[in-house]
Amino acid sequence: MASGKSKSAKEVTSVFGTLVRVAEPEDTGGPTCVRVKTVKKSGKEEDVQEENGVLFWVNKSGFPIDDKTWDRMWDHVARIHPDGYDVIHKVRDKKDLPSVPIPQAPTNFSASVPISERLDRIQNYMRTLQYNHTGTQFFEIRKNRPLSGLLESAKEMIKEALPIKCLEAVILGIYLSNGFLGVERFPLSFKSVFGGNVHRHVVLGIYYAGSYGTIGMSRREDLMYKPVTFKSLSDLVFDYEKSYNKFMHDVKKVKVGMPIPHDPHSYEFINWKAVTVSPNKMTKKEMTKDLEFMAKEIRTRCQANCDLPQVKLYSSRSQAKSWTITLHSPRKSSVEAPRDTRTSLQQATKIYRAHTSIPAESGTKKKPQSTGSSQTTSTVADSSDYQLRI
Repeated sequence: MASGKSKSAKEVTSVFGTLVRVAEPEDTGGPTCVRVKTVKKSGKEEDVQEENGVLFWVNKSGFPIDDKTWDRMWDHVARIHPDGYDVIHKVRDKKDLPSVPIPQAPTNFSASVPISERLDRIQNYMRTLQYNHTGTQFFEIRKNRPLSGLLESAKEMIKEALPIKCLEAVILGIYLSNGFLGVERFPLSFKSVFGGNVHRHVVLGIYYAGSYGTIGMSRREDLMYKPVTFKSLSDLVFDYEKSYNKFMHDVKKVKVGMPIPHDPHSYEFINWKAVTVSPNKMTKKEMTKDLEFMAKEIRTRCQANCDLPQVKLYSSRSQAKSWTITLHSPRKSSVEAPRDTRTSLQQATKIYRAHTSIPAESGTKKKPQSTGSSQTTSTVADSSDYQLRI
């Protein structure tokens, strides 16, 4: 931990800029959060992001954290903390602070451990990390990164064991739940309004054995973890809406993303918004219809991943009006029947042999066998367009 006297407000403002408080919820029933905005800052615009109605700094220097990011974090804490800059002298300048234990991540599960208990352990691990109130997000999460890159950030979260926010918790939940047979994960996002301020939140939706639930992080227990007991996706969304109303929030939009693959090396992109419903503009019947449209896609993906009899993807001539992307988008592809692995291997072997010479004593090159199929002939003829990695 860095030591030394804190900089004055004037000095820090000229270096980092200022995130100034402009409003606070007056009702104690609302979530405890501070609405702030950027008045002046230097550096790149993408160093500041927004979550839950609060602008916050993002650590883009990686680990170990560089001096600029470290000083900027403490400056922001001093500005929003009731004790002001005194908190820096009480905590930052103290050299005999107790060591913080590093929690053990639940990465290995016995096959006999039920899915519900695994999800409980993952959620308890997130609670142990705690919610990040420092005003600086320690791990940079870019939604447009491939899945494999995002999971590398999850490994870093486990290694550093620092507090996290809701978006980081979604990526961590994806990593820890990879390989759970019969479990489908999908992003579930909310946009609400309280006190004239817009708040955004995201959790990781879970589908297992015909039931729905969520895991994630929030300032409020009711807005993060939901046990996998809801019989439909609409029941889960309506329960979240009820929880938001309890805290005097008006839910404006709910977004459901596509199921997330379990392959940790996948270069697919997470589809964060496949279906969007607006509770203040739609009736519950209309919302249920659109959410059930998405639920069919989730169940179909689950059946395909479990090697159950393939079910044709649900389709309708009149798609739900809330769909914002097509199911056949290249990056957000719908469920397809798995290709025959043996056939793919045979075709790859033929392409490889077509460019491989037989030992010199034979004096000839092995020609690809003709199967009489025009498709195979075309594949071999165009083999120069491919590269085979062994």
